[in-house]
Amino acid sequence: MPYFSKLYQTELPHRAISVYIYLMDRANKHGECWPAIPTIAKELKLSQSTVRRALRDLRKAGLLETEQRYRTKGGKSSLLYKICNH
Repeated sequence: MPYFSKLYQTELPHRAISVYIYLMDRANKHGECWPAIPTIAKELKLSQSTVRRALRDLRKAGLLETEQRYRTKGGKSSLLYKICNH
């Protein structure tokens, strides 16, 4: 069975499927990546709010975990995305 077949059979909206595939494409061997939301939005030609909704959909479906990353001086950096069941 092709890898994404199960994903396509879910009730996830197309925005979530697009963002999931984008993150999978950029993930390392541990299923982790950290692109910024503006970067994801620009490359997928979606609004930033649509990307945020897609990330919420993926977290709710149990396909993605996120973790806030911080710079050395304490400021926020991009999120760390962990793809579940990678």
